[in-house]
Amino acid sequence: MQCFRNMKSLQKFASVHANIHNHFNSERHLIDRQNYKSRCSVALAEWQFLAA
Repeated sequence: MQCFRNMKSLQKFASVHANIHNHFNSERHLIDRQNYKSRCSVALAEWQFLAA
């Protein structure tokens, strides 16, 4: 929290970070490589669509 000057900027960062983390966090140890790669590809494509 020390690098954020005010609480509003911290909350903004935390909400964006949480959305991205939840989107890409796929608990790699629970799935096989093929499913992991396909999920990452889908997540990246969706993220690029939203960012454009």
